[in-house]
Amino acid sequence: MNNFTHWNEAGRPKMVDISEKEITTRTAIARSTITLSNEVYQAIQQGGIKKGDPTQVAQIAGIMGAKKTADIIPMCHPIMLQGTDLQFDYQKTDLGYELHIQATVKCNGKTGVEMEALTAVSIAALTFYDMCKAVDKTMVIKETYLVEKTGGKSGTFTHK
Repeated sequence: MNNFTHWNEAGRPKMVDISEKEITTRTAIARSTITLSNEVYQAIQQGGIKKGDPTQVAQIAGIMGAKKTADIIPMCHPIMLQGTDLQFDYQKTDLGYELHIQATVKCNGKTGVEMEALTAVSIAALTFYDMCKAVDKTMVIKETYLVEKTGGKSGTFTHK
């Protein structure tokens, strides 16, 4: 087990020591997609979601999720985020609509913000579902993935 970065010499979980790492500007962009019916889309457009505007609430939830990542992902370091933003883009499909949620997270630190970006879009998608489920429970949260990350020793990663 000594080859694993998150296990100590006794084979027990540990948080990696980042004290010797350099502080660099780090960014991460993540995306998630949720499918929704024409009925849900029309209800949103006409202000018919009784809980309120689902993207506004999902935006706040996504930001909160990014800030709380270290509280829910055991080996993540608490990070002082310098910025978190989410964008929402509806696209028509053959069966209804897809909502594409994108989060961009930034910090100057010793460890990356990929998990914060992924948590932001995941929490935003779950919140959107919660806001709209009274209209239609058939929504599907689909792929959630890292689009890009910059900074740190490993440099830039772009999903192809």
